[in-house]
This record gives sequence, structure tokens and C-alpha cells, in this order.
Amino acid sequence: MSAESPGVPAPTSGPALPDNVAASRDRPPGTTLTLPTPAPHAVVFDLDGVLVDSFGVMRQAFLAAYAEVVGDGQAPFEEYSRHLGRYFPDIMRIMGLPAELEGPFVRESYRLAHQVTVFDGVRELLAELNDRGLRLAVATGKSGPRARNLLEQLGLRRYFDHVIGSDEVARAKPAPDIVLHALRLLDVPQSRAMMIGDAVTDLASARGAGVTAVAALWGETDEAALLAEKPDAALRRPADLLALCPPLAAP
Repeated sequence: MSAESPGVPAPTSGPALPDNVAASRDRPPGTTLTLPTPAPHAVVFDLDGVLVDSFGVMRQAFLAAYAEVVGDGQAPFEEYSRHLGRYFPDIMRIMGLPAELEGPFVRESYRLAHQVTVFDGVRELLAELNDRGLRLAVATGKSGPRARNLLEQLGLRRYFDHVIGSDEVARAKPAPDIVLHALRLLDVPQSRAMMIGDAVTDLASARGAGVTAVAALWGETDEAALLAEKPDAALRRPADLLALCPPLAAP
């Protein structure tokens, strides 16, 4: 993919849209990007599949961990991928796999972290949101130390006020705890915040926390499942988020 400009995407051709609606050129049929009212002061991002493309690394790490702990047989990565967005120990419990997979999975994830890439347009998006005065946080299914380490390696940590892992809240996604914790740290009310994620668990966490739920469709995600959840907005490119986040007025 080519790098994206951080500018607001142009509306599609056709009938004029209301002032509070923005459109993406290639948005999914029937999907509009309705500006939240009131406008957001903060955005909470999921990490994998939204900011970074780590799908290949997760696959390699899971296959290696399965072979090391379980042994012979085909690793059920397809089933594992359906639970992405959840905390790894929770996925193991749901799948009935040994909790001991976490150790080698984390080890391999660290070893292969150099293969993780930032999605095109994400750096420009984060810089522009900072310039517009919005506060930003990450709320991820990863552990906090792993998430912060990865963001530092990729040069993204500086854009965020807070980075929160699933090991740092009582209940991981799809519970709302991690989003609510982010809002407390950001000191922003629910009515002034949105959560953007690429998994049904992200949307459920956002809805439970009472914030605008935004679906990211540019990564390795199940688009049909996300749209079936009727998110408040569905975006095909990182830059599309700017249409939902106007600059904040100076205090």
C-alpha cells in the first residue's frame, strides 16, 4: 500500500451529505461515517490490526508455541485467529489449550517483533490527531510491557498519553474495563471518546464503556462480522478517522 495523506478524505459523488456525516470513497455499502456529537476529545486504539500489521508474527509465534508445548498435529491457528483481540490466556481457556503456550508464544513474539510493520497512514494519522489536540491511548489484548516495547521499537510510543495492556485491568476485552481505565487516565468522559478496533471484542468493549465504537477494516479482519455488529462508523483507511475528529478549540 502507498503512504496515505493525513488530509480528510473527499466525499463520494452523489447526493450531498448532512453536515455531520463524512464519507470514504470506498466505504462498505450502507456505511457512513457520522461525526459523534459532541466531537471527541480522545481516541482509544486497539494495537494489532489497527496500528500495526502483526498477523504474520502472531501466526509464526502461535505455530512455534503449539509445536513446543502440544507437539505433533496441526496447530489450530484459524480458530485462534477468530479470537484475536482477547487476552492470550483467555484464548487458551476458550480453546481448551494448555496455558503453558503463553511462555513460548511471548518469547517468539519478542524474537520476531522486527517483522511487525506499521500500517500505511498510521504515523501521519497519529501526528495529525496530536496536532489537533486530541488525547490518545492504546488498549490492547497484549500485556502492557509487550505493547509498550513494540510501540517503542516502531517509534509510535511518543504519540500516546497511555498504553494499557490486558494484564493491567481486572477483566480483558470484551469487558469494558480497559476502555474505562483509559478514560480515567485520560480524564475524558465517555461522551467525548471513541474506541477503534478490528475485532468484535473491541466493539463490545467500546459499547460496554459507553463510547463511540469504530471498526477498522484495513487489516486482516472479518469485515462481515464487524459490520454485523453495526459499529457507529466503519473505516477503510486510517486517514478516514480524521473526518470524525475535528481540531479541538484552544482553551
